[in-house]
Amino acid sequence: MKVLIGGIVALLFGLWGLIGWWSEFVGILQGTIPFILLVGGSIATYAGIASAKDRAAKKREEEIKEIEKRVEKLEKEKEKKEKKK
Repeated sequence: MKVLIGGIVALLFGLWGLIGWWSEFVGILQGTIPFILLVGGSIATYAGIASAKDRAAKKREEEIKEIEKRVEKLEKEKEKKEKKK
């Protein structure tokens, strides 16, 4: 019950503070929103680059496996031809 009352009191003080210092609150928002967008954009860009690198590495691995399969197939064909001779 004490926590509920404390929460309500904090809520009322917060509301009172927003009403009383609205212009200061807006000023803080004007300063922090561009910073938050900058940091968030940087993180998203980094994540996008990392994801693209992961996809490229996976594609390279798949190509290598395909080439290895082709090499094995060619080696088997070569062995068959040599056995026939």
